[in-house]
Amino acid sequence: MKSGHVVCLIALLASVAMAARAETSHDLPLVFSDDFEQGADRWETTDDTAWQIQEDGDNKAFGLNRRVSNYKPEFRSPHNIALVKDLEVSDFVIRFRVKSTLDTGGHRDCCVFFGYQNPSQFYYVHLGAQPDPNSGQIMIVDRAPRTPLTDNKNPTPWTDDWHEVKVVRCVESGTIEVYFDDMDKPLMTATDKTFGKGRIGIGSFDDMNDFDDVKVFGRK
Repeated sequence: MKSGHVVCLIALLASVAMAARAETSHDLPLVFSDDFEQGADRWETTDDTAWQIQEDGDNKAFGLNRRVSNYKPEFRSPHNIALVKDLEVSDFVIRFRVKSTLDTGGHRDCCVFFGYQNPSQFYYVHLGAQPDPNSGQIMIVDRAPRTPLTDNKNPTPWTDDWHEVKVVRCVESGTIEVYFDDMDKPLMTATDKTFGKGRIGIGSFDDMNDFDDVKVFGRK
């Protein structure tokens, strides 16, 4: 093989390897990705009438059209939930972009759901603007009203622009890490082993958001 061909082959292999690394996170493979350009058929919501595909210029996103949906949970917990269909993960990393479309002050939020067993048993991250025992915490719902696993004091710096969120979960250690815009320093962390493998999703307690570019890296 000529030296020029060898150089090209090496470059090609390096490119393939780089692409493969880009589709993994924390050594977990990409198991789900959605940019909503083809709609939202891959999602199951607690109230389909509260969600719709939103137009953002040439881009499409999946968003909430009102604060409080018709869904009434048995125990005090979020009203607006969209779960990925046909996917359960143990260890995972979820990343997505989110834009708050209504400024409701201190509890302006979005939520990430995971370890979801059923409507009465799951974890969720509440990215509330101003933390208090019911806002800006990592929560658990276990056949009782939601309870914080954290005593977070860090505000979530919401603006009207798009933000990036990442949640990292390790079932064996029980660790949960939550990132907002800064992908290197977690906004809050917790450790809990109540729930292992479960469903995963996005939403809000009772606010309005648009979501886009959702990626889940995980172990089924």
